[in-house]
Amino acid sequence: MYEHVHRSRPERDFDLVLFGATGFVGALTAEYLARHAPADCRWALAGRDLGKLERLRERLAALDPACAGLPLLQADATDARAVRALAARTRVLATTVGPYVWYGAELVAACAGAGTDYVDLTGEPEFVDRMYVAHDARARETGARLVHACGFDSVPADLGAYFTVGLLPAGEPLRVDGFVRSSALASGGTLASALTALGRGPQTLAAARERRLYQPRLPGRRVRGPVGAPRFSRETGTWALPLPTLDPRVVTRSAAALERYGPDFRYRHYASVRHLPVALGGTAALGAVAALAQVPATRRWLMARWEPGTGPDAERRARSWFTVRFVGEGGGRRVFTEVSGGDPGYGETAKMLAESALCLAYDALPEASGQLTTAVAMGDALLTRLQKAGIRFRAAAES
Repeated sequence: MYEHVHRSRPERDFDLVLFGATGFVGALTAEYLARHAPADCRWALAGRDLGKLERLRERLAALDPACAGLPLLQADATDARAVRALAARTRVLATTVGPYVWYGAELVAACAGAGTDYVDLTGEPEFVDRMYVAHDARARETGARLVHACGFDSVPADLGAYFTVGLLPAGEPLRVDGFVRSSALASGGTLASALTALGRGPQTLAAARERRLYQPRLPGRRVRGPVGAPRFSRETGTWALPLPTLDPRVVTRSAAALERYGPDFRYRHYASVRHLPVALGGTAALGAVAALAQVPATRRWLMARWEPGTGPDAERRARSWFTVRFVGEGGGRRVFTEVSGGDPGYGETAKMLAESALCLAYDALPEASGQLTTAVAMGDALLTRLQKAGIRFRAAAES
């Protein structure tokens, strides 16, 4: 879809540092890297608790004896001096430490200042918008690529829409709808991030408004991401419920940055539910949780029920799956595509984060910097990596 360009990279001690490596998804990401990172990859584990890092390194050494020598870097996510020193030593920093609105800002600031590429797993719109306002300009100056949402939020939606657009005619108005289904369970860390985001509605709206003041307008092009109405989707045979997560914002930001999405692009994002009673019950439950999250005491109680660092066991994760189906139209053509894989919240998210970090570290990519989406920063290169890693992108039909 675009030309890949090499750029010179600063020489650092490490190619990649994984921050928050001892958390639930952090440890899964570390295990993935132990199995799949290139033999000459200079990577390190980082976090607050040196004892936990040492125990994790022992586990990784059982997978690959070479991991016995992995460097361990101790730093607290809220210690600005420590994370600046950390960012200055690596070409790419990947972090799993959330909620990001509490624990992410110093890492983003450090990477933007040091010209270090950054990836995370946030699904928090407020955090992404605040980081854009605070650090996009500095990252453009230093050459840092700040790529948020490199897990299930929002890689399947972003690269799935990108893949779908690539099958439609260029230079035409395009319409894409995404439909998400999943069987996964949440971890304590994911629950904490979700409840934090739900409980910060006014702050999220304020951050979005401030971002719009700084974000450049699109001369001669239009990109929209309206919240669709609940409806029965004949294309998927399911009930489609609007899903106002970070995903559609990421997709429309990719569309705004890439002319291949056409002069007039619209994206809508839905949860896909087979049975109407389940759809109605799910909508009511989400509304109840959102209401409860507004009360600080209730939010803290809910978080305490599932501590960060805990999550579904390997057997449950092995049974989990996801699909995101897309319907794309434009220029007289209609295409149906699908992105699918295994456990989305943990196994596949660890894979997506690790491959995103390796992609930034090793692949020839477009000349770009600042806050970027996965489609803009890595596009075809990351798509190829994920396909090789077992995440399926396929065109189901065309008319």
